[in-house]
Amino acid sequence: MTRASSSGLYRMTYETVASADGTPIAYEVFGAGPLLIAVCGATCDRALMRPTAQALGRHFTTVDYDRRGRGDSGDTLPYAVDREIEDIAALIDRIGGPAHLYGHSSGAGLVLRAVAAGLPVDEFVLHDPPYSPDESSRTGARRYGRTIRSLLAQERRAAALETFCRLTGMPEEVIDGMRGTHRWAELTALAPTLAYDSAVMGDIETGGAVPEDVAVRVTRPGLVLVGGASPPFMVQVGRRLAHLLPEGRLHVIEGHGHVVPPDVLAPVVAEHLRG
Repeated sequence: MTRASSSGLYRMTYETVASADGTPIAYEVFGAGPLLIAVCGATCDRALMRPTAQALGRHFTTVDYDRRGRGDSGDTLPYAVDREIEDIAALIDRIGGPAHLYGHSSGAGLVLRAVAAGLPVDEFVLHDPPYSPDESSRTGARRYGRTIRSLLAQERRAAALETFCRLTGMPEEVIDGMRGTHRWAELTALAPTLAYDSAVMGDIETGGAVPEDVAVRVTRPGLVLVGGASPPFMVQVGRRLAHLLPEGRLHVIEGHGHVVPPDVLAPVVAEHLRG
């Protein structure tokens, strides 16, 4: 298919696979080697994940896909986390497993649930999963989850997006500067999936607490990556999660925050998955 960009017209090709409920899931493949599926987090699609997938493609056959409701993938309602797990299963079946899984932010929460569900996974990486470390933050997560669902039920997508941006600590002047831009329009289109990520993290049900019952069902080796410059609670959460996983390891990427440059991230992921 052809799309317009700031640099003119370019050709972007992708394939689709039908998930168990018939929803088409769009994906691209980069590189060669063992299969690795990259799972993005909130307000992210395969276009934003592409630089990371390309860097990982130097070490793996890397699948970069649009989670349901994003980009070129379909969206069959009502939403359920189990349907997203089936999407990953369909990708593994299409390419040929078993697969490594890499998940960033709330995408890490989805990876954890996919591995616990028994998908054919070899090893996996959870990068900065934003679980709530204490009761105060869990109260905030429950409030956020309910607010997001209420705003989206009223079709107030921009307000839902603003709520998420404030949750991540984005300054008001930055939010104001983004309004009216092409990027803001893209993010607003993704706003309904904020409720999906909230469901993955268990915001309303558990306040986004580390899902101990899920972690202990995992039978595959897992790596928890945390940015050394990420908020301190993420290191605390990462350490707790690595301890709960039967074969869990923790690695801190010093000097980097929640988003790590692809050329820095890819060698770390490759070293642990291949080691």
